[in-house]
Formats: sequence, structure tokens, C-alpha cells
Amino acid sequence: MRITSLEPARCAPLPDAGFGALRTERGNLPLDSVDVAARISGLDAGVEVTQGFRNPFDVTLEATYVFPLPDRAAVTAFTMEADDRVIEGVLKERGQARADYDQALREGRRAAIAEEDRPDVFTIRVGNILPGERVTIRLTMSQPLPYEDGAATFRFPLVVAPRYIPGDPIDGPPAGDGTAPDTDAVPDASRITPPVLLPGFPAPVRLSLTATVDAGGLELRELASSLHVVEEKAGTVRLRPGERLDRDFILRAAFEASTSLQLDGAGTFALTVVPPALEAARRPRDLVLLLDRSGSMGGWKMVAARRAAARIVDTLTLQDRFAVLTFDSVVEPAFEGLTEGSDRARYRAVEHLARVDARGGTELLEPLRQAIALLDGPQDRERVVVLVTDGQVGNEDQILEQAGGALSAMRVHAVGIDRAVNAAFLGRLAGLGAGRCELVESEDRLDAAMEQIHRRIGAPLVTDLSLKDLDIEPDTVTHLGSIFPGVPLRVHGRYRGGSSVTVRGLAAGAPWEQGVPGTVVDNPAIRAVWARAHLRELEDRYAMGEHQLEPEIVRVSLEYGVLCRFTAYVAVDTRQVAEGGPEHRVIQPVEPPSGWEQPASAPLSFGFAAMAASPPRGPMAVPDPGISAALGAPAPPPAGMPGGHPRAPMFARSAPSRPATHGLDTVRAQLVAELDRLKALGAPDVLYLADLGSRLAALATFLGGHAELAALARELEAAERPGADPEALRLRAVQVLTSLTGGAPAAEPDAPRRPFWKRP
Repeated sequence: MRITSLEPARCAPLPDAGFGALRTERGNLPLDSVDVAARISGLDAGVEVTQGFRNPFDVTLEATYVFPLPDRAAVTAFTMEADDRVIEGVLKERGQARADYDQALREGRRAAIAEEDRPDVFTIRVGNILPGERVTIRLTMSQPLPYEDGAATFRFPLVVAPRYIPGDPIDGPPAGDGTAPDTDAVPDASRITPPVLLPGFPAPVRLSLTATVDAGGLELRELASSLHVVEEKAGTVRLRPGERLDRDFILRAAFEASTSLQLDGAGTFALTVVPPALEAARRPRDLVLLLDRSGSMGGWKMVAARRAAARIVDTLTLQDRFAVLTFDSVVEPAFEGLTEGSDRARYRAVEHLARVDARGGTELLEPLRQAIALLDGPQDRERVVVLVTDGQVGNEDQILEQAGGALSAMRVHAVGIDRAVNAAFLGRLAGLGAGRCELVESEDRLDAAMEQIHRRIGAPLVTDLSLKDLDIEPDTVTHLGSIFPGVPLRVHGRYRGGSSVTVRGLAAGAPWEQGVPGTVVDNPAIRAVWARAHLRELEDRYAMGEHQLEPEIVRVSLEYGVLCRFTAYVAVDTRQVAEGGPEHRVIQPVEPPSGWEQPASAPLSFGFAAMAASPPRGPMAVPDPGISAALGAPAPPPAGMPGGHPRAPMFARSAPSRPATHGLDTVRAQLVAELDRLKALGAPDVLYLADLGSRLAALATFLGGHAELAALARELEAAERPGADPEALRLRAVQVLTSLTGGAPAAEPDAPRRPFWKRP
């Protein structure tokens, strides 16, 4: 055999090339750019996010992008720009917005829809993008900034990290196009699990971020960014070009806050109360420490979590009783029950923590149940739960429904450790228990964060807060909570009259109050921020079982023009640009979160990059297991497959896969999805059929060698060979898959999707 050497100039590596880094002449990713422009004034920020989409294909395109926003941000405007036209979005009930969007696409018109799936996870779909066309989406929002120890923090998340999805798959079409099946514990799992790019993939999105800071008349002492390299000039911070969307952007502005009452003149107030100079009264505590040891906590996060947990144990005294539980898919106590906080017990606890490493999936509900059971005792002691985790779970509503009521009677502190932390959920848990949520984004920040945690893990300065003098509309004041050292109280609400307020509470068991005069300000963000906070409280109550609140949630959202989980912004062009709906659909893959370790056994791709290397072949639904194998990486298993714990996200799997035999029901949902796509394929495509064969071969192996499925896989894998009949192979595949799935009907592609919370 003669081997001809290639000239080096003809095979030079691509810039930023790595394993699985693909590039085509057409391009392969619909999201082209993200621009974030923030204007920070005091303890509030106005933000405009601009997303640029392009269609590199020669057919019409629908692009889906799952992305994060700050969990307290109130989204108040949405626009779509294309072909020199600007279409303003309209906020509607979510089901109606989806119906309008789907109808516009069927009629060949451009349309875009923005939906909230979690307080910090959103989905945008942009449909009927013409070949070669660019479409710009703009989101406008307002958000309050947390203030602690003399600094306000602007945190802007840039990636939705993979989340652990517990539960069993449910029947019916998926709610979204993500990588995980919907389950009984997370009925919208397919909406919050976008595919993840291969490590080393060239930066696919141009990121631009600027923040202009005004301390609101106060002296601005310092600006600091902990996770990104920035440039600062005249109060404007700018992100260095070339940064990736793989971690939160965090900017801290150091200045002195002051007690104030702002009245917007239209019935909304914002109250800030600086902590008084008091000593906190310390009561004996019963404390349960929960440490997340799941696979996503690997690397620096596990080291930081162990250190944080050990520092918390060090705060205990002989007056306290405590327990330490470490958890992944199982819960392991350091010792039985609650024990006195002696030197010996604390040493045993720290010794147990030192042996903890990352593994398995984040089964959070069970350790919370055990903590509640341990603290179900006399009420003469303060009951405290401390959770150390990255919070990367998908079943937030299930946890709130089954544990939220009991946790609201305790004090819950959350310590979030990650560069892309699930801050929204941890904040919800801490809010239920009138506790604090402290976020640690890097090892460098750990000591400073632990100092804050050490001060606040004890009793707050002022409890049992209430407001008087201001004529407040009933049930409109946001959560009062407690006043902690170094953390001003921030409260919003609606009022009917009055120009001042008196804050009352208990400090060291004695009455405490402080009067605050009001100032009328021209700041429309106050109204939006209140509406967002009020909606979040109503949504949490809905998740905990008060389903009768849905009409009220929709009413508040529409009346105040703030997006929530029960509404959606939809922008529809009046001009027809295509013959019908999009000919190709793609879901934008996201970056692997910075700092996440990837075990050798974990799959490195959910398939988008491989699909993008060939021309579009019709609608794309859930990315397919076999495509990762085509790139030389193990295929991501379907629900229940080995590869760590069932339904764990790819980064949470640490154990090597073990051969197993499973019933056909475990893969039926994926076979139905393959059948639906095959029927929608139209003209047979030999590349698609060969890819399908590789995916079915992986499923057959998972099933322990399913003969009929393996035989079909072999036939399809030969589709590219000379003499193959693609149409006969397609019909053969339809016949076999129909038989294996029991004749399951294909989902109607244009049928409006029901909102996920209304699904059985």
C-alpha cells in the first residue's frame, strides 16, 4: 500500500480546534451573537439583551435557544428585528401565545416567542428565518441588586448548566427539544436540557457585555469582577473580547448603601433598611448540614464544598445539636440522629466530610425529608437547615411541593458553589425559611464568602418584621424575612397612601422599630421589580399546591407587563415570507460550564455538532444517542440506561457503564421519536438512514441485544453502500418501528403544545 504525505499547508489545524470541533462552509449554529448592556444605578439595574440569529442553510429555519437570565429580573419588553422591520412583542397567556406563534409559522410569516421555564431559565424560538437572513431579538429587563457588606453585586448568568433529572419518563410528545425525556418528577425536562457542545469546540457565539455603574450619588470605591477579565473606564466595565458563554458574569460595586423609602408616585414602593448596630441574640440550635456530593460537584467545587461545610461545623457550640448528611443518589449520615456540638462530635463530622468525593446524581428531595424529620422536635430551639450544593436539579417544583411547607417553619441557609450556579432555586429555598443564600463562584472567593456565612449562620439581628403607617394594599408586600448582619432589608409592595413607613420587629427578644421617610422618584423599574418578586412568590405557592392561583398569576403578569411562567411574549410579522412552516429546526447547543469536570466515561456531545456537518434533513427533535458514538465518544444513554445514575446529566455521571438488560419500554419513547422523524423525512436520505442505524444499534446493545432492532440497525447502517435502496430501507424502518412501538401515532408537528404545567 502506498501512502502519500499531505503538504502541511493543506492540513493546518483550525484555530481553537479540539476533539469534535467541526466547521462547515455554511456554518452550523443559529445563534451568532449575544450582547448584554447593563445600566446600574444604586441597587437597581436596567439591562438590554440582544441575541443575533442567522440562517446559514438554504431552507427556512426555526431556531430554539435555551438560555439563563437573572432570577430576579423582570422582563418587560421583547422585540424582533428582521429585513429592516421591527416587530414589538405582545405579552399573552402562554397557551394563547404559543397558538399565535404556531399559526404564524403555518402561514409562512416570521415569528418569535419568549417563554420562562424557571425563574432563571428561558426559551426563545424564532421561526421562518429565510436562507442567509439575520434576525435580532431584544429583551429589556429590570433587576434589583443584592447588597452585602458594603458592595452591590450584579450577577448575569450566561449558560444553563446540565441539571439532574429524576423520575420516570411519561407518555406523550415531549414538551421541548432538549436532551432529557420528560418525567413524572420533571414534566418539562426536555425544555431545560439543551444539548451541550463538545469540549474544545471553537467559540460559536460572539459575546459582548458592558455595565455602566452609577452609585446613585454615593461614593463608588471599587469595581471588581471575579470570573472574567474586564476593562474599566469612567465607570463603564467592558468584557474582554473572546470570552465564552460558559459561566456567570459577576461585578461587585463597593459603596455605602443607606436606608430609604422610594415611592414611584403610581402606587409602588421600594424600602431599604440598613442593619442596625445590634448584637444578635443567640438561641440554642438544632442544625442539619446537607452536603451535595453528586457528580456535578467534582473538582474545585467539591474541595470548596468540603471546606465550607467544615467551617459551618466549626460555628457550633455545646449549646447546639447537629447532624451532617452527605448525599448523591443515597444519603449517608456522619452519625445517627442529632448529637451535641462537642469537640469530639465536630471532629467526627469533619473527618466524615474529608472522605467525601463527587459521584452519582443529585437526589435532593430525600435528604431534605430526612433533615425535616430530624428537626421535627421541640420548638424551644432554633431549627436550621444548611444546604451546600450547586443546585443543579430539574425537579424544583416537586421539591417545593413536597418539602416547602415544612421548610418554611425552619431557617434555611443555602451555600451555592459553582461558576454557573442555580441561584434562583437556592434563593427560593432560603426565602422559604427566612434564611440567607450565599454564592461562591471560585476558590479565590471562598474565604470571603465563608466569613459572611460564619456571621449569618447564627441568629439574625431582627426578626418578626412588619410595616405600619404606610397604607399598604393587602397581600402585595414581598417577603419581609429577617435582618442579618451586613445585609440591608429590601422590600417592595403596593400602597394606597402615605409618605413614610415604620419598620417593626424583635431584636434580642425586645421590640425594635425604625421610621423611614419617603421620597417620590421617577423610576419605572420599581413597579417592574415589585411585580416580578410578587409573581415569584405566587408561583412558589402554586408549586406548593395552591393551583387556584393561576388566574391571579396571569392577571398580575398581564396587568404589569412582566413575563412569568404562565405568560409569554410573542412577536408576529404581518408579512408572509415563506410558503409554510420552517423546513428545518435546530436547537442551539450551549457551552460546557466552566470548572465542571468531565469523567472519562461521560459522553462528550449531545449530537448537534455532528448533525450540523451535513445539510439539513428535516425537523430536528431530541438529539440522538448514536451521533456521539460517530464522533468516537460513548453515546448518551436513554432514560434509565447505565452510565452513572438514571437520568443524570452527562457531567453528573462518574461510574463506568455496566452491561445490562432492559425491557423495550425503557426506550419506547425514543423509538416513537425516531419513528415520527422518519415519517416526516419525505425523500429518503442515505446519510440520515445510516445515522439512524447507528443510533438503533446503540439502543439494541442497551437492551441486551434485541434481535429485531439489531437486525434493522445493520440494514440501515448499509444504506450508503452501492446498490442500497433508500426508499425500501425507509419503509422497512417505519414498519419495524411501528411494530415495536405498538403502532404509536406520530405527533402532529403543527399541533399547539399544551403548557407543561397543564399536562397530566
